[in-house]
Amino acid sequence: MSEEHQETPQDTPQDTPEAPAEAASETASGNASREAVVEALGKIRVFDSISPEGLELLASIASEESYRGSDVIFKEGSTGGELYLILEGKVRISRDVSGMGEEALAVLGPGDAFGEMSLIDDFPRSADARVHERCRLLILEKDAMEDLLFLEKDLAYEILWNFVKILSARLRETNDKMTFMSVTGKF
Repeated sequence: MSEEHQETPQDTPQDTPEAPAEAASETASGNASREAVVEALGKIRVFDSISPEGLELLASIASEESYRGSDVIFKEGSTGGELYLILEGKVRISRDVSGMGEEALAVLGPGDAFGEMSLIDDFPRSADARVHERCRLLILEKDAMEDLLFLEKDLAYEILWNFVKILSARLRETNDKMTFMSVTGKF
């Protein structure tokens, strides 16, 4: 572990494909002030229009990780349980295509979220998430989110409605890509 990385004991990465050894992890209140975390959460699309009180609640369960270029955040097929929110940098969502190599599905930047499917279902990750540019992420664990949303029904409604809008937009984008590939014969 390089000197620039610091970890808190509860956030020490495990030896799994989802927790690279180079990631630095801290609770959100450890690296950035709570106010800065709340402000950052308010800029993330999935938390658009969430009340300041709701953002405070989310900040209380968030942790932060920093990754260097080319780090793997998680691999396709691994077990998921975290929602990642990009504060700085870029993350590439991709899949390995037989005979072609890595196929980038999306390059996400500040304000974007990924890994949200693991909060909704219990299926393995559907793609890889790799650092495209050095990045800083907020992490919300599935268990902590479920506990919070069970207690805070209004917050749960707002967040889930935002998930629906984001997933709908992504589905439309995928449909457009599929139509383009079908018309141009690029299947």
